[in-house]
Amino acid sequence: MTFDRDEDITPEVIAKFMRIHQLELPRYQYLMNCYKGQMEIYDYAKKDSYKPDNRLVVNFPKYITDTFTGYFNGVPIKKSHPDDTYNQAITAFDGLNDMEDEESELAKMACVYGRCYEFMYQNEDTETCVVYNSPEDMFLVYDNSVKQAPLFAVRYGLDDDNVFQGEYYGPDGNRKLTGSTSALQFGEELDDYYGELPVTEFYFNEERMSIFESVISLFNAFNKAISEKANDVEYFSDQYIAFLGAEIEEKDLTKIRDNRTINYYGSNADKVDVKFLDKPDSDSQTENLLDRLQKLIFQTSMVANISDESFGQASGTALAYKLEAMSNLALAFQRKYQSALNKRYKLFSSLATNVPASQSNAWRELEYTFTRNEPKDIKSQAETAQMLMGVTSEETALSVLSVVSDVKTEIDKIDAEKPKTGTVPAYDFEKGASNENEDL
Repeated sequence: MTFDRDEDITPEVIAKFMRIHQLELPRYQYLMNCYKGQMEIYDYAKKDSYKPDNRLVVNFPKYITDTFTGYFNGVPIKKSHPDDTYNQAITAFDGLNDMEDEESELAKMACVYGRCYEFMYQNEDTETCVVYNSPEDMFLVYDNSVKQAPLFAVRYGLDDDNVFQGEYYGPDGNRKLTGSTSALQFGEELDDYYGELPVTEFYFNEERMSIFESVISLFNAFNKAISEKANDVEYFSDQYIAFLGAEIEEKDLTKIRDNRTINYYGSNADKVDVKFLDKPDSDSQTENLLDRLQKLIFQTSMVANISDESFGQASGTALAYKLEAMSNLALAFQRKYQSALNKRYKLFSSLATNVPASQSNAWRELEYTFTRNEPKDIKSQAETAQMLMGVTSEETALSVLSVVSDVKTEIDKIDAEKPKTGTVPAYDFEKGASNENEDL
């Protein structure tokens, strides 16, 4: 959503964007329902009462989302800065806000919805805090320039008494919103601590698509196929029995059902045919369909099926190829994520109560280390490092080892453990003895 920066942002303008946002709400709710396992199959028309009607759900959206977010930032993001004072301020800020959990939730919500928001505020102790926010009750509007910079943000909803409550954050100040979307009004002014929008958007891709949005039709088809397979199993366990050439009374049917015994005799017994009605077996066809759908779901979403047995038997190189598609997806998301982190720490640094005014631009020198949470082949890494020794620098050789978190510190430890070089002067026993005698 975009708006001209030179135009006045009135309650009518905000109400218009609220209505646009509400048109997007069904999509957001549908995506979250998919993540929670509330799939389309539950909405299909019910079958006749005498037919099996299983509704099975394999929650691919949750598996895809949780697997990717665990791979992307299961290992917390490390931040470092050349200035120790600024480093300590960032560490304290992250600790106060339980930032590891915050960033994990932001990544998950961005994967589910395609976008989410982080809101920065000051608590009662004038400490800077952040909280993640769903796009279901918040939206951000950009200007219509080439850069498309953030222009204003709105958070709104109904409180416990079903009364409309909202907040507006824009270039002309922050205000409460009252009334309703059809009769919106500005309320009291809100404090403006940062001089710019306290809202940061975290998004998965430029299209703001969910990580599993491209495979919705595939996992819906999978759920339908596996449910029909369960119906077939139930059907075969309750087959119809056919009596040809004989009339059966109701009490006889009850005895046959309970005793599971059929006994016909007499002159015409050889003309009686009793058999079960068999339904054509399509088990192999269904299994092929399920296998094909499962492979397409993981291929199209670009998230690896790490539960596959082949993962446990793959070597380091083979494993890297299996994870290549997910690694590329993570790299693309990392660039968007890092840009949002820069915005967060820019806001944090804008307050003199957080860092000195001279360090308001120190966030530009922040370095982020993203570590993929993937299986490590330590043996292969050690062999590679050993082969690189003498060919490359010691620092480069050690950098391939995932068990070494800080290469420079590791080199210092190695140097400290090496025996001291140079010759130690031997003790002159004769001289020592003569000196001792002289002293006596």
